[in-house]
Amino acid sequence: MKKSPPLKMICLLFVMAVSIFIQGKAEAQTNSSSTNASSSQFDMTGFPQWAKDLRRGEIIAFGSFPFAYFFTNFTIDTFRFATHDWDRRYAPWPIKSAGSIELSQKEQFRNLGIAASGAVLIAVVDHLIVRYKRNKAEEKIRNLPAGTPIIIRKPLDETGGD
Repeated sequence: MKKSPPLKMICLLFVMAVSIFIQGKAEAQTNSSSTNASSSQFDMTGFPQWAKDLRRGEIIAFGSFPFAYFFTNFTIDTFRFATHDWDRRYAPWPIKSAGSIELSQKEQFRNLGIAASGAVLIAVVDHLIVRYKRNKAEEKIRNLPAGTPIIIRKPLDETGGD
């Protein structure tokens, strides 16, 4: 019976393929957009707020996933180690020996699902915090006395103009 490739290797290849695809798509968009742009920074001024929030959530979820996956694996390995009377065959990663009992494919998928759920939860919590701060700032502006000038300061252009 042929042994299938490990789940971690398949996930790594998938993440690499997606990142290469996204990077290629971003380069194609920059090449097709105006070549006379003075800045290589992406301008988000034309997008609605929900799209900006969704993009921020995506970045946070994908950024926190590796940490969530590591902590999920470590926590579940430690739990298995404790429930099997501290048997060295079930030890977590740093003290795992050569004859250790590996997780089944079902358990690996469970860990992946828990880590993905944790990453999405972190993104949702961040969204709620940012939304709360935004609402507080808007409420503060609404509560200003009528006729109060609102001064918005922004830095000068790099070229020195307004």
